[in-house]
Amino acid sequence: MLFHRRPPRPRVVVKADLLPAVSLLSLIGVLGIPLGWLWSLLAPPERVRVFDGGQLIPLQLESWHRFDDLAVYALLGLGLGVVTGVAVWMLRERRGPVVLIAAVLGGLLAAWLGVQMGVAFANSAYAVTTTPAVGDVIERAPRIESLWVLVAQPLGTALVYGLLAGWNGRDDLGRRLG
Repeated sequence: MLFHRRPPRPRVVVKADLLPAVSLLSLIGVLGIPLGWLWSLLAPPERVRVFDGGQLIPLQLESWHRFDDLAVYALLGLGLGVVTGVAVWMLRERRGPVVLIAAVLGGLLAAWLGVQMGVAFANSAYAVTTTPAVGDVIERAPRIESLWVLVAQPLGTALVYGLLAGWNGRDDLGRRLG
């Protein structure tokens, strides 16, 4: 045989995947609420001493909890992103770039919502009910001081989905088998 005809490559399906992608984006975005709640339970508070004028000074080595708050949230977000990437890959009949973009944007929305809700949950858990006196030691609620933690969850989702797509080896990512 002199010429070998290759089968045509499958086209990217956009229109049929738009509505499921929007649903997926909103579903993943709502996962930020339990993420924030879990972070508010795990993140350590910072113990501070009250000085004149209401100035709050952290006790020795307590200021490290500012990093702990960020690290705990980043690891929780990365873990949720990995689980999200695997779960979205399991939707065989919807595999493709449209669903990947929706999952990444949903992860970004979930991370933002998790920060907002987590800080709110932590502030309510560590609320100071009475005016502290000078010299008292109180616990300051965990807080997130850098918004770079927002990229951990979408990064985990994109990384896992991309690895699974590269490992698949099929031109259509197995959509026709779904």
